[in-house]
Amino acid sequence: MSREKQLVKNTIIITIGKICTQFISFILLPLYTAILTTEEYGVVDLLNTYVSLLAPIIAFQIEQAVFRFLIDIRNNEEEKKTLIATSLFFGITQSIIFLIVFSIIARWFNNDYKYFLATNVVAAIFSSMMLQISRGLGDNTSYTIGSFITASLNVLLNVIFIVFLKLGAYGMLLASLISNIVCAVFLFIKKKVYRYVSIKKINKTKLKELCKYSIPLIPNSISWWIVNASDRTIVSSALGIGMNGIYSAANKFSSVYITFYNIFNLTWTESVAMYIKDKDADIYISKVINTALKLFFAVGLGIIACMPFIFPIMVNEKFGEAYYQIPILMLSSLCNVVVGLISVIYIAKKLTKEVAKTSIIAAIINITTNLILIRFIGLYAASMSTLIAYFSMMVFRYIHIQKFVKVKIDRKFIFQTLGLILILLTTYYINNFYLNIISLIITIVYAILINKNTLKSLLIDIIEKTKNLINKK
Repeated sequence: MSREKQLVKNTIIITIGKICTQFISFILLPLYTAILTTEEYGVVDLLNTYVSLLAPIIAFQIEQAVFRFLIDIRNNEEEKKTLIATSLFFGITQSIIFLIVFSIIARWFNNDYKYFLATNVVAAIFSSMMLQISRGLGDNTSYTIGSFITASLNVLLNVIFIVFLKLGAYGMLLASLISNIVCAVFLFIKKKVYRYVSIKKINKTKLKELCKYSIPLIPNSISWWIVNASDRTIVSSALGIGMNGIYSAANKFSSVYITFYNIFNLTWTESVAMYIKDKDADIYISKVINTALKLFFAVGLGIIACMPFIFPIMVNEKFGEAYYQIPILMLSSLCNVVVGLISVIYIAKKLTKEVAKTSIIAAIINITTNLILIRFIGLYAASMSTLIAYFSMMVFRYIHIQKFVKVKIDRKFIFQTLGLILILLTTYYINNFYLNIISLIITIVYAILINKNTLKSLLIDIIEKTKNLINKK
């Protein structure tokens, strides 16, 4: 099987598990915004943001090292036992230390949700650990099932706890906790991880090797958190928790979009790690990046074009201010896609220190811009600072990565896209029905034209497979 086909196959497997639950979660946005107050929605979003910050720090992002190192030792059982046993022992130790420290510090904080923060962090650590072990072992199907369980159970419990039991913010946090625990237990049993659990296999040298790879990812993780989430803290402090709820609703659309990109990025990371040493690696990587960019940019800009028609249906009117933030946040996500496509090269070459450097720069830009602008332009400061940070990181990493792999991006595509973005933003903020229709039609034509070769190849492949199936029968 060719590299491209293997990449497509793995992406399809993971996508199947993600697409249904993400779609359901997205459809339930009107339910959340109708039942929860802006304050409750803001609190949940803020707490989940802190979970996403603390989990990687507490665990030293060891799960990322486990995934990367397992790729190289998939056929060596003894090495796998040492690697998994060592990483699990480290995860358990770090979690115990965290819970002890948290229980001491928590006495000085009067917050109704503080213990949900601690338990959700630990649950997230082990859920992520089991998912990355599954990926590292090459079992994308189990990874998909685990992700599906987490997302679908979370959605189901949200409906039960919020709609029927009227638990509000407590219900959403409890749903997140339970779904992560179930995912971790399921994969622990499904992948028979217990076979690798042995005190005798814990290896200090291996732990140092893992930490050498993963520790540079901690400042990277913090930086990503600052880029993605410091906005919530600043908005909550400067404008109020209600405005953070509005900002969270605006982020929902770009978050769903970037989640689907991250599905591809999971298999893309694995593919580059496996083929980075090939003689034609530069050609292969450039080809896939250009193809992926055209596809994801078409989808991202399509979302902006559809938003004037979708937003009034999907979001309650009390969150109406979110409408004006969405295009800026979507453009941030487009820059994030470019960053993600390029950054896997660092991971494949185990250059995690380089990842940290560029992320720190972007984080500083984001938080500084946000603090300067928020008094003058209000909520726009959060979305604009995110866009500026992602754009800066995109440019920096594209230039820097050329030292390791010569990545070439189609310039004609770039200029076409910039022209369409200008048209979309103009019609979006004018918000005239007929202009929005014209803008949507132009975007559809653009999407077809830039992806015509990919669509043609896909169509030919489907026809050939259909013919082969008919001939066999």
